[in-house]
Amino acid sequence: MISCDNKRNNQILVALSLVFIALLALYFPFLQTLFKDWGTNDDYSHGYFIPLISAYMIYTVKHRLAEKPISPDNSGLVLIAGGLALLVVAKIGTEYFTQRFSLIIVLLGLVLFLFGREYFKILLLPILYLIFMIPLPAIIWNKIAFPMQLFGSFLTEYVIRLLGIPVFREGNVLHLAETTLEVVAACSGLRSLVTMFALSSLLVWMSELSSTGRKWLLFLAAAPAAIIANIIRLVTTAILASIYGSVVAQGFLHDLSGLFTFIVGLCLLLLANKLLNRKPAG
Repeated sequence: MISCDNKRNNQILVALSLVFIALLALYFPFLQTLFKDWGTNDDYSHGYFIPLISAYMIYTVKHRLAEKPISPDNSGLVLIAGGLALLVVAKIGTEYFTQRFSLIIVLLGLVLFLFGREYFKILLLPILYLIFMIPLPAIIWNKIAFPMQLFGSFLTEYVIRLLGIPVFREGNVLHLAETTLEVVAACSGLRSLVTMFALSSLLVWMSELSSTGRKWLLFLAAAPAAIIANIIRLVTTAILASIYGSVVAQGFLHDLSGLFTFIVGLCLLLLANKLLNRKPAG
């Protein structure tokens, strides 16, 4: 005799298999272009890891899901219909971000429709986490990146002057005694900002913080962590360039500085997590 648990598991497996096949058939062309963007757009090279992290987040709550009854909710059809309508409109307008974002809405609708509100509440954040794998529209990215270039240049100039190194700034261009450095879009810190927010979201999910306020603080800590890490990178590059010339801002050393920025930002987030987890003395 087949137990109720085995019957339930088989139902879930069949439902998920059918959903996966249907979604893959529908979204395959859009996913193809998304994979291509991850391989060619350095700003979103982290995209390969986001679905894996989302899957890990779901795996960590599997015991909670097993305790919840399956109670399909027809209101999920509204989300599914809305997501598919968004896909059609975005396809007509050739707007890639909206095409890809519609997948997240459809996934949420399917969870609600097939499994109910309890599953929806538990899986809401892991599914929304997928938004970090979708590149922002270029027009929005550029509008954010340029002000960040200017801001990064300004702070770098200020720190360099404090260190006693002569520098003259024109917009996002730093003129040093031996060379000239331009803070281009790739060095604006926006790339680090997106990555840090993805990391801080994961830390919030994994943390044992009981306070909602502290969870928000940890999430928002991504912004100062990314900015500080990027300024350290720019200042270090400027100092080395003033000594060894512009070669330090190119090629292998430039790529290595990107890894350095990631490590510094991650350390700052871990520090913020540790501080927020501290219990008041006494």
